[in-house]
Amino acid sequence: MTRENRLPTRIYKAYFFDLDGTVYLGDEPLPGAAATIQALKDAGALVRYLSNNPTRTSSEYADKLTGLGIPTVAGDVITTIQTTIWWLKNNRPNAVVFPIAERPLIDALQQAGFRISDDASQIDVVIASYDRTFTYAKLQTAFDALWVNKRAILIQTNPDRYCPFPGGRGEPDAAAITAAIEACTGVKCSANMGKPSPLLLQAALDGTGIAFEDCLMTGDRLATDIQMAIDAGIDAAVVFTGETKSSDMTDEYAGVYRLNSLVKLALK
Repeated sequence: MTRENRLPTRIYKAYFFDLDGTVYLGDEPLPGAAATIQALKDAGALVRYLSNNPTRTSSEYADKLTGLGIPTVAGDVITTIQTTIWWLKNNRPNAVVFPIAERPLIDALQQAGFRISDDASQIDVVIASYDRTFTYAKLQTAFDALWVNKRAILIQTNPDRYCPFPGGRGEPDAAAITAAIEACTGVKCSANMGKPSPLLLQAALDGTGIAFEDCLMTGDRLATDIQMAIDAGIDAAVVFTGETKSSDMTDEYAGVYRLNSLVKLALK
């Protein structure tokens, strides 16, 4: 079998999917996605959807997928919001946090029992996120917590430099917030919760009892979806329905499955 049509040869215990460009494109499901995902579920596989976006809740994604003909509950969708909560519980369970973020992450932190404060002398963790309400005052608080008091660490929800919009537009994403904080404090980010970090996969698998070798990650972006899988040591499949084209597949990705769409993913 050639690299151009290299396809999976078995059913995995768990399947992870990127969303936009993989399962749907904008507000339209991609051809065969709904039927393929249902076939995987019917075969007994666990299906989870992964997103770097910390400004939308799992429930919002679940409602969108269900509306596109892919029945989904909130627990099926793991975003960097869940990964951040999971990481904090495992690494800084009693931390006072200062999220430079929008309501979905702030609400999730409060619901998880974390104390949120803008008192720099009390802050243990500064969280840089996608925040369209970012202000100089927030930057000052982060500066005081990290550089003046030297007690806090810096983490980020996702490393994206910008969030792309249809038509070629976009807006600054979490990496811009992280860069501003790092520039003025000299403190480097300690942990990244989003693709290509394997932390997102680890959080998604937590409690399932499924090993990485029994999983397949499918996405349309080599630098995020596929690199995350490679770094985690799990199998990966790239679809050519989004950002990546077949001509982008260099020798570095020789072991990655190649799919024109999700249709070829489910085995009969």
